[in-house]
This record gives sequence, structure tokens and C-alpha cells, in this order.
Amino acid sequence: MVEKSDGRWIVRTVTGTAAQKTYTCPGCHRTIPAGTAHVVAWPAEPDWGVERASDVRRHWHGHCWTTRH
Repeated sequence: MVEKSDGRWIVRTVTGTAAQKTYTCPGCHRTIPAGTAHVVAWPAEPDWGVERASDVRRHWHGHCWTTRH
């Protein structure tokens, strides 16, 4: 669990070997190609009305996650 200015987040690192899909980073809006190590993060307490964590889970470049505001 990670504390940020906007709350508590659950954060997991995905290895390049385990990254089998392409994603778009919400920080820079650039592609995270399959095979690229990256971070997956979601709020520890999702907003009201969110039923599953997978609905708010996002894939980030490691640098974008670390430097986000």
C-alpha cells in the first residue's frame, strides 16, 4: 500500500515477462507495449458505486507513477 496526496493506493509491479498486453499510461497517455515492465495501481478505497477493483485499476509507466501529482 502506498500513501499519495490523493489517498491510499494498492500498487503492484508487473515484470516485462508477465506483461502480455499493450496498455495506455494514464500519466503520459503513451503506450506501454507488451513485454515492458510497469506498475499497476488502484485506490485502496474505490469511489462509491465501484463494484470491482479491476474497474479502476490502471497500468502506468514506473516513472509516470512515481512522479505523478
